[in-house]
Amino acid sequence: MRVPVATKSHQYEVVLGYQFLTEALQVFADKLQKADKLIVFTDEHVWAAQGENFQANFPYPFDVFVLPNGEEAKTFEQYYAAHTFLLEHECSRKSFIFAFGGGAVGDVTGFVAATFMRGIPFIQIPTTILAHDSAVGGKTAINHPLGKNMIGAFYQPEGVIYDIAFLASLPEREVRSGTAEMIKHAMISDAAWLTELMTADSVIHFSTEALAQHLQKGIEVKSRIVAEDETEQSVRKFLNLGHTYGHAIEAAAGYGKVAHGEAVMIGLVYCLLLSERYGDMNRAFTTAFLQFAAKNGYPFDAVQHYSFDELVSYLMKDKKTEYGVLQFVLLQEIGRPFVKAIDVAECREVDAEFRQLLAEVLV
Repeated sequence: MRVPVATKSHQYEVVLGYQFLTEALQVFADKLQKADKLIVFTDEHVWAAQGENFQANFPYPFDVFVLPNGEEAKTFEQYYAAHTFLLEHECSRKSFIFAFGGGAVGDVTGFVAATFMRGIPFIQIPTTILAHDSAVGGKTAINHPLGKNMIGAFYQPEGVIYDIAFLASLPEREVRSGTAEMIKHAMISDAAWLTELMTADSVIHFSTEALAQHLQKGIEVKSRIVAEDETEQSVRKFLNLGHTYGHAIEAAAGYGKVAHGEAVMIGLVYCLLLSERYGDMNRAFTTAFLQFAAKNGYPFDAVQHYSFDELVSYLMKDKKTEYGVLQFVLLQEIGRPFVKAIDVAECREVDAEFRQLLAEVLV
Protein backbone atom coordinates (compact mmCIF):
# COMPACT_ATOMS: atom_id res chain seq x y z
CA MET A 1 0.00 0.00 0.00
CA ARG A 2 1.27 3.44 -0.92
CA VAL A 3 0.09 6.85 0.27
CA PRO A 4 1.58 9.89 -1.49
CA VAL A 5 2.39 12.99 0.60
CA ALA A 6 2.64 16.10 -1.57
CA THR A 7 3.75 19.09 0.52
CA LYS A 8 5.02 22.32 -0.99
CA SER A 9 8.58 21.68 0.16
CA HIS A 10 8.86 18.00 -0.73
CA GLN A 11 6.91 15.09 -2.21
CA TYR A 12 7.37 11.55 -0.94
CA GLU A 13 5.49 8.34 -0.21
CA VAL A 14 4.45 6.35 2.82
CA VAL A 15 4.74 2.67 1.90
CA LEU A 16 2.97 0.10 4.08
CA GLY A 17 3.63 -3.62 4.01
CA TYR A 18 4.50 -6.67 6.06
CA GLN A 19 8.08 -7.96 6.47
CA PHE A 20 9.21 -5.94 3.46
CA LEU A 21 11.99 -3.67 4.76
CA THR A 22 14.65 -4.93 2.29
CA GLU A 23 12.25 -4.58 -0.63
CA ALA A 24 11.06 -1.12 0.47
CA LEU A 25 14.61 0.21 0.74
CA GLN A 26 15.23 -0.62 -2.94
CA VAL A 27 13.09 2.43 -3.79
CA PHE A 28 15.90 4.56 -2.33
CA ALA A 29 18.79 2.46 -3.69
CA ASP A 30 20.23 5.17 -5.94
CA LYS A 31 20.37 7.72 -3.13
CA LEU A 32 21.62 5.28 -0.50
CA GLN A 33 24.41 3.92 -2.68
CA LYS A 34 25.69 7.49 -3.16
CA ALA A 35 25.63 8.26 0.58
CA ASP A 36 28.96 8.37 2.39
CA LYS A 37 27.47 7.25 5.74
CA LEU A 38 24.23 5.61 6.81
CA ILE A 39 23.27 6.20 10.43
CA VAL A 40 20.34 4.56 12.19
CA PHE A 41 18.83 6.34 15.19
CA THR A 42 16.79 4.09 17.47
CA ASP A 43 16.01 3.69 21.16
CA GLU A 44 17.13 1.10 23.66
CA HIS A 45 13.77 -0.73 23.86
CA VAL A 46 13.23 -0.89 20.11
CA TRP A 47 16.81 -1.99 19.48
CA ALA A 48 16.56 -4.74 22.12
CA ALA A 49 13.27 -6.02 20.67
CA GLN A 50 13.84 -5.50 16.93
CA GLY A 51 17.56 -4.86 16.39
CA GLU A 52 18.37 -8.37 15.19
CA ASN A 53 15.43 -8.37 12.79
CA PHE A 54 16.41 -4.93 11.49
CA GLN A 55 20.06 -5.88 10.92
CA ALA A 56 19.04 -9.05 9.09
CA ASN A 57 16.85 -7.09 6.67
CA PHE A 58 18.82 -3.85 6.21
CA PRO A 59 20.95 -4.44 3.10
CA TYR A 60 23.61 -1.74 3.67
CA PRO A 61 26.38 -1.19 6.24
CA PHE A 62 25.40 1.34 8.89
CA ASP A 63 26.27 2.75 12.30
CA VAL A 64 23.68 2.93 15.06
CA PHE A 65 23.02 5.62 17.66
CA VAL A 66 20.86 4.33 20.52
CA LEU A 67 18.70 6.86 22.37
CA PRO A 68 16.93 6.42 25.69
CA ASN A 69 13.35 5.19 25.48
CA GLY A 70 10.37 7.51 25.11
CA GLU A 71 10.41 11.24 25.86
CA GLU A 72 13.87 10.93 27.44
CA ALA A 73 15.15 10.83 23.87
CA LYS A 74 13.85 14.34 23.21
CA THR A 75 16.12 16.34 25.52
CA PHE A 76 18.74 18.97 24.72
CA GLU A 77 21.37 16.54 25.98
CA GLN A 78 20.36 13.75 23.58
CA TYR A 79 20.03 16.20 20.70
CA TYR A 80 23.58 17.42 21.40
CA ALA A 81 24.86 13.84 21.79
CA ALA A 82 23.32 12.91 18.43
CA HIS A 83 25.17 15.74 16.68
CA THR A 84 28.38 14.74 18.44
CA PHE A 85 27.90 11.16 17.19
CA LEU A 86 27.44 12.34 13.59
CA LEU A 87 30.52 14.56 13.78
CA GLU A 88 32.65 11.84 15.37
CA HIS A 89 31.59 9.47 12.58
CA GLU A 90 32.63 12.07 9.98
CA CYS A 91 29.15 12.44 8.56
CA SER A 92 28.55 15.05 5.88
CA ARG A 93 25.78 16.47 3.73
CA LYS A 94 26.01 13.24 1.74
CA SER A 95 25.06 11.19 4.80
CA PHE A 96 21.63 9.64 5.40
CA ILE A 97 19.84 9.13 8.71
CA PHE A 98 17.11 6.61 9.51
CA ALA A 99 14.63 7.00 12.36
CA PHE A 100 13.90 3.45 13.52
CA GLY A 101 11.47 3.67 16.41
CA GLY A 102 8.39 5.39 17.72
CA GLY A 103 7.29 8.99 17.66
CA ALA A 104 10.00 10.25 20.04
CA VAL A 105 12.80 8.73 17.95
CA GLY A 106 11.24 10.14 14.80
CA ASP A 107 10.87 13.61 16.32
CA VAL A 108 14.46 13.94 17.50
CA THR A 109 15.94 12.23 14.42
CA GLY A 110 14.04 14.60 12.15
CA PHE A 111 15.22 17.64 14.10
CA VAL A 112 18.82 16.43 14.02
CA ALA A 113 18.50 15.82 10.26
CA ALA A 114 17.02 19.30 9.80
CA THR A 115 19.86 21.01 11.64
CA PHE A 116 23.01 18.92 11.00
CA MET A 117 24.99 20.92 8.45
CA ARG A 118 21.74 22.84 7.83
CA GLY A 119 19.90 19.76 6.64
CA ILE A 120 20.60 16.19 5.52
CA PRO A 121 18.10 13.58 4.26
CA PHE A 122 16.35 11.12 6.54
CA ILE A 123 13.87 8.25 6.27
CA GLN A 124 11.25 7.35 8.85
CA ILE A 125 10.88 3.65 9.74
CA PRO A 126 8.18 3.73 12.43
CA THR A 127 7.78 0.86 14.87
CA THR A 128 4.66 2.03 16.73
CA ILE A 129 1.03 2.72 15.91
CA LEU A 130 1.42 6.23 17.35
CA ALA A 131 4.05 6.98 14.71
CA HIS A 132 1.54 6.49 11.87
CA ASP A 133 0.68 10.07 12.81
CA SER A 134 4.01 11.56 13.88
CA ALA A 135 6.15 10.01 11.10
CA VAL A 136 4.10 11.73 8.39
CA GLY A 137 4.09 15.45 7.75
CA GLY A 138 7.54 16.69 8.73
CA LYS A 139 7.01 17.92 12.29
CA THR A 140 10.29 17.46 14.17
CA ALA A 141 11.07 18.57 17.70
CA ILE A 142 12.66 18.15 21.09
CA ASN A 143 11.14 19.10 24.43
CA HIS A 144 11.91 21.91 26.84
CA PRO A 145 11.21 21.45 30.56
CA LEU A 146 8.62 24.23 30.19
CA GLY A 147 6.81 22.71 27.22
CA LYS A 148 6.54 19.72 24.91
CA ASN A 149 7.84 20.02 21.32
CA MET A 150 8.75 23.68 21.79
CA ILE A 151 12.02 23.50 19.83
CA GLY A 152 11.87 22.03 16.35
CA ALA A 153 11.39 22.51 12.63
CA PHE A 154 9.13 21.50 9.78
CA TYR A 155 11.36 19.15 7.81
CA GLN A 156 10.01 16.44 5.53
CA PRO A 157 11.55 12.96 5.28
CA GLU A 158 12.65 11.38 2.02
CA GLY A 159 10.03 8.73 2.66
CA VAL A 160 8.30 6.63 5.31
CA ILE A 161 8.63 2.84 5.39
CA TYR A 162 5.90 1.38 7.58
CA ASP A 163 6.54 -2.33 8.10
CA ILE A 164 3.59 -3.60 10.14
CA ALA A 165 5.71 -6.56 11.28
CA PHE A 166 7.62 -4.25 13.63
CA LEU A 167 4.39 -3.59 15.57
CA ALA A 168 4.19 -7.20 16.76
CA SER A 169 6.41 -6.62 19.80
CA LEU A 170 4.47 -3.58 21.06
CA PRO A 171 3.15 -3.81 24.64
CA GLU A 172 -0.60 -3.30 24.96
CA ARG A 173 -0.19 0.16 26.47
CA GLU A 174 1.70 1.33 23.38
CA VAL A 175 -0.98 -0.12 21.11
CA ARG A 176 -3.64 1.71 23.10
CA SER A 177 -1.67 4.96 23.00
CA GLY A 178 -1.17 4.83 19.25
CA THR A 179 -4.76 3.92 18.52
CA ALA A 180 -5.88 7.17 20.17
CA GLU A 181 -4.35 9.11 17.27
CA MET A 182 -6.17 6.82 14.83
CA ILE A 183 -9.44 7.56 16.64
CA LYS A 184 -8.64 11.28 16.42
CA HIS A 185 -8.15 10.96 12.65
CA ALA A 186 -11.59 9.33 12.38
CA MET A 187 -13.18 12.08 14.49
CA ILE A 188 -11.96 14.87 12.22
CA SER A 189 -12.70 13.08 8.96
CA ASP A 190 -15.30 10.30 8.82
CA ALA A 191 -18.34 9.53 11.00
CA ALA A 192 -18.75 6.03 9.50
CA TRP A 193 -15.13 5.14 10.29
CA LEU A 194 -15.50 6.41 13.86
CA THR A 195 -18.66 4.33 14.30
CA GLU A 196 -16.76 1.28 13.02
CA LEU A 197 -14.06 1.87 15.64
CA MET A 198 -16.51 2.55 18.47
CA THR A 199 -18.56 -0.58 17.76
CA ALA A 200 -15.54 -2.90 17.41
CA ASP A 201 -15.12 -5.50 20.14
CA SER A 202 -11.74 -3.94 20.87
CA VAL A 203 -9.52 -1.33 19.24
CA ILE A 204 -6.50 -2.88 20.93
CA HIS A 205 -6.59 -6.31 19.28
CA PHE A 206 -7.17 -5.82 15.56
CA SER A 207 -5.97 -8.45 13.11
CA THR A 208 -2.85 -7.50 11.15
CA GLU A 209 -4.96 -6.89 8.05
CA ALA A 210 -7.57 -4.76 9.84
CA LEU A 211 -4.86 -2.76 11.61
CA ALA A 212 -3.11 -2.06 8.30
CA GLN A 213 -6.38 -0.81 6.79
CA HIS A 214 -7.07 1.52 9.73
CA LEU A 215 -3.50 2.82 9.68
CA GLN A 216 -3.75 3.52 5.94
CA LYS A 217 -6.94 5.52 6.53
CA GLY A 218 -5.23 7.54 9.26
CA ILE A 219 -2.20 8.24 7.08
CA GLU A 220 -4.45 9.31 4.21
CA VAL A 221 -6.20 11.82 6.49
CA LYS A 222 -2.85 13.21 7.63
CA SER A 223 -1.50 13.31 4.07
CA ARG A 224 -4.46 15.29 2.73
CA ILE A 225 -4.19 17.85 5.50
CA VAL A 226 -0.43 18.42 5.38
CA ALA A 227 -0.54 18.70 1.57
CA GLU A 228 -2.93 21.62 2.01
CA ASP A 229 -1.16 23.19 4.99
CA GLU A 230 2.43 22.11 5.61
CA THR A 231 3.35 24.53 8.40
CA GLU A 232 0.13 24.65 10.45
CA GLN A 233 -1.24 27.99 9.30
CA SER A 234 -4.80 26.72 8.82
CA VAL A 235 -6.31 23.22 8.48
CA ARG A 236 -3.28 21.40 9.90
CA LYS A 237 -4.37 22.71 13.30
CA PHE A 238 -7.28 20.26 13.09
CA LEU A 239 -4.78 17.45 13.75
CA ASN A 240 -4.41 18.88 17.25
CA LEU A 241 -7.91 17.79 18.30
CA GLY A 242 -7.58 16.63 21.91
CA HIS A 243 -3.99 17.82 22.22
CA THR A 244 -4.34 21.15 24.04
CA TYR A 245 -5.82 19.76 27.26
CA GLY A 246 -4.08 16.42 26.68
CA HIS A 247 -0.63 18.03 26.44
CA ALA A 248 -1.32 19.89 29.71
CA ILE A 249 -2.05 16.57 31.46
CA GLU A 250 1.03 15.00 29.86
CA ALA A 251 3.28 17.88 30.90
CA ALA A 252 1.90 18.14 34.45
CA ALA A 253 2.54 14.44 34.99
CA GLY A 254 6.10 14.71 33.67
CA TYR A 255 6.78 13.44 30.16
CA GLY A 256 6.48 9.68 29.88
CA LYS A 257 4.36 9.18 33.02
CA VAL A 258 1.10 9.47 31.05
CA ALA A 259 1.42 7.98 27.55
CA HIS A 260 0.83 10.49 24.75
CA GLY A 261 -2.22 8.66 23.41
CA GLU A 262 -3.68 8.31 26.90
CA ALA A 263 -3.38 12.08 27.30
CA VAL A 264 -4.90 12.68 23.85
CA MET A 265 -7.90 10.49 24.72
CA ILE A 266 -8.45 12.56 27.88
CA GLY A 267 -8.21 15.68 25.72
CA LEU A 268 -10.69 14.31 23.16
CA VAL A 269 -13.39 13.95 25.81
CA TYR A 270 -12.65 17.46 27.08
CA CYS A 271 -13.01 18.79 23.51
CA LEU A 272 -16.32 16.97 23.08
CA LEU A 273 -17.63 18.85 26.12
CA LEU A 274 -16.55 22.14 24.55
CA SER A 275 -18.08 21.00 21.24
CA GLU A 276 -21.43 20.59 22.97
CA ARG A 277 -21.28 24.35 23.62
CA TYR A 278 -20.07 25.52 20.21
CA GLY A 279 -20.95 22.70 17.81
CA ASP A 280 -23.78 20.25 17.29
CA MET A 281 -22.35 17.55 19.56
CA ASN A 282 -24.46 16.34 22.48
CA ARG A 283 -23.98 14.82 25.92
CA ALA A 284 -25.28 11.42 24.83
CA PHE A 285 -22.41 11.10 22.33
CA THR A 286 -19.82 12.45 24.77
CA THR A 287 -20.93 9.89 27.36
CA ALA A 288 -20.92 7.06 24.80
CA PHE A 289 -17.42 8.06 23.66
CA LEU A 290 -16.15 8.13 27.25
CA GLN A 291 -17.64 4.68 27.86
CA PHE A 292 -16.02 3.40 24.64
CA ALA A 293 -12.64 4.76 25.77
CA ALA A 294 -12.98 3.23 29.24
CA LYS A 295 -14.05 -0.14 27.78
CA ASN A 296 -10.82 -0.18 25.78
CA GLY A 297 -8.72 0.49 28.86
CA TYR A 298 -7.94 4.19 28.44
CA PRO A 299 -7.18 5.58 31.93
CA PHE A 300 -8.66 8.87 33.11
CA ASP A 301 -7.34 8.88 36.67
CA ALA A 302 -4.63 11.41 35.75
CA VAL A 303 -7.32 14.11 35.61
CA GLN A 304 -7.96 13.66 39.31
CA HIS A 305 -4.25 13.96 40.10
CA TYR A 306 -3.98 17.59 38.96
CA SER A 307 -6.17 20.56 39.76
CA PHE A 308 -7.12 22.99 37.03
CA ASP A 309 -4.79 25.54 38.65
CA GLU A 310 -1.94 23.06 38.13
CA LEU A 311 -2.90 22.51 34.49
CA VAL A 312 -3.50 26.12 33.48
CA SER A 313 0.16 27.14 33.20
CA TYR A 314 0.73 24.26 30.77
CA LEU A 315 -2.42 25.14 28.83
CA MET A 316 -1.12 28.67 28.33
CA LYS A 317 2.14 27.33 26.85
CA ASP A 318 0.25 25.50 24.10
CA LYS A 319 1.67 26.47 20.69
CA LYS A 320 -1.81 27.37 19.43
CA THR A 321 -2.30 30.01 22.15
CA GLU A 322 -2.51 33.48 20.60
CA TYR A 323 -2.32 36.72 22.58
CA GLY A 324 -3.02 34.82 25.80
CA VAL A 325 -6.22 33.18 24.47
CA LEU A 326 -6.40 29.42 23.99
CA GLN A 327 -7.26 28.10 20.52
CA PHE A 328 -9.10 24.78 20.78
CA VAL A 329 -9.89 22.44 17.92
CA LEU A 330 -13.57 21.48 18.29
CA LEU A 331 -16.15 19.54 16.27
CA GLN A 332 -19.24 21.01 14.63
CA GLU A 333 -20.08 17.36 14.07
CA ILE A 334 -17.94 14.28 13.46
CA GLY A 335 -15.82 15.01 10.38
CA ARG A 336 -16.22 18.80 10.63
CA PRO A 337 -13.51 20.30 12.87
CA PHE A 338 -13.03 24.01 13.50
CA VAL A 339 -10.87 26.23 15.71
CA LYS A 340 -12.44 28.28 18.50
CA ALA A 341 -10.89 30.78 20.92
CA ILE A 342 -11.71 29.84 24.52
CA ASP A 343 -10.78 31.97 27.50
CA VAL A 344 -9.34 30.53 30.69
CA ALA A 345 -12.51 31.12 32.73
CA GLU A 346 -14.50 28.91 30.39
CA CYS A 347 -11.74 26.30 30.33
CA ARG A 348 -12.07 26.15 34.11
CA GLU A 349 -15.86 25.67 33.84
CA VAL A 350 -15.49 22.82 31.36
CA ASP A 351 -12.74 21.26 33.46
CA ALA A 352 -15.18 21.09 36.40
CA GLU A 353 -17.85 19.67 34.08
CA PHE A 354 -15.34 17.06 32.87
CA ARG A 355 -14.48 15.96 36.40
CA GLN A 356 -18.16 15.63 37.23
CA LEU A 357 -18.80 13.54 34.10
CA LEU A 358 -15.91 11.23 34.97
CA ALA A 359 -17.34 10.76 38.47
CA GLU A 360 -20.78 9.92 37.04
CA VAL A 361 -19.72 7.60 34.20
CA LEU A 362 -16.62 5.84 35.51
CA VAL A 363 -18.09 4.40 38.71
